[in-house]
Amino acid sequence: LEESPAAYIQWRFKDAYDREKLESAGYRISDEEQKAIDDFNLEGIWSRRVRAGVLEYEVKKKNVREKDNKYYSKEELLSMGFEKLLEQTDEKIAAKEAGLDLRPCTKTEIQKHLDDFGLEQEFGTYGKIRGLSGGQKVKLVLAAAMWNCPHLLVLDEPTNYLDREALGALSSALNEWGGSVLMISHNKEFYSSVCKEEWNVGGGKVVVEGISMAREMKAVARKKKFEKEETGDEKLEKAGGNTNADGDKYKDAAQNFWGDTMPKKDARNFAKARKKGDVKKMREILQIPMGKVMPGFENLGDGKTDP
Repeated sequence: LEESPAAYIQWRFKDAYDREKLESAGYRISDEEQKAIDDFNLEGIWSRRVRAGVLEYEVKKKNVREKDNKYYSKEELLSMGFEKLLEQTDEKIAAKEAGLDLRPCTKTEIQKHLDDFGLEQEFGTYGKIRGLSGGQKVKLVLAAAMWNCPHLLVLDEPTNYLDREALGALSSALNEWGGSVLMISHNKEFYSSVCKEEWNVGGGKVVVEGISMAREMKAVARKKKFEKEETGDEKLEKAGGNTNADGDKYKDAAQNFWGDTMPKKDARNFAKARKKGDVKKMREILQIPMGKVMPGFENLGDGKTDP
C-alpha cells in the first residue's frame, strides 16, 4: 500500500510472470515440499520437453555443472513431492511462451498502460496505493489484470466504486476487446451491455438466458463440419467407394510415437488405414512399441488387447 501503482505492477511482472499469483496460497510451496527440494539438492527446474510422448523437465542441482543437468519425467518429480514447484514452473514457462518477457516493464511503459485505464501520472507514478480512492483502486486492479494481455477476463462485481463515466468507459473497452469476459455482477444495466449470455443462479438452479457470440460461432462451426462430412460421404457413395464408420473415431497423425515428423508417404498410408479402421497398421506406421499407449491416440490401445 505504500508503493505507487506503477511500482506495484513492476514488482508483480518484472520477472516475466505474475509474481503475485505464484505467491498465492494455490501455488505456495509447503514446508514439507521445501524439505524434499533441499534433500534432493535441487537448485531449480530450467525447462521442459516432450520425448517419446512423455513430458520431461530439465533439473539443475546445486554444485553441479549445467551440462550435467538431467531430465526427469513429470510422474517421477511428482512422486518426489514437487507438485507446487512443477505448477510454478509450468506457469513461468507459459508466461514466457505467451511473450510476457518481451514487454518492457519500465515505469514509462507501465504509466502508458495506466493512462489507458484513466489513472493519470499524478496517481499512477507519484501517488501511493494507500491514497487512491475506491474507484481508482478498481482501475489499478483492472490494469494489472490486463497487463499480460489475457484471452479470458474474470470480473467479480467490477462496478463497485466506479462512477457512471468510468462504467461507460469500461463497458466500451470490454466490447472493443477481442477476448472473452466472465462476469459476476448484480448490475444488470452494466453486464447486459457487455455479456450476451446470462447464467442466473438461484434456488439451487442455473437458468441460462441468451447466447454468447462464442457459443453461437461454435454451433455454426459444428453445423458446417457436419454438412461437409455428410457431403463427402455422399460423394464417396455416388462414386462407388465404401466408407467405414469406425474410421471416424481415429484422428489424423503428423508425428510418430517418438516425436518425429511422419513422411508424406506414411501420412497417406496412415490415412488409408484410418479409413479402414486397421488399428494394427496404424500402430505400425506410428511405430508404437508393443504394450505402449501413444498419448492422443489412446483409441489404438496397447497392441496386446483389442482397443
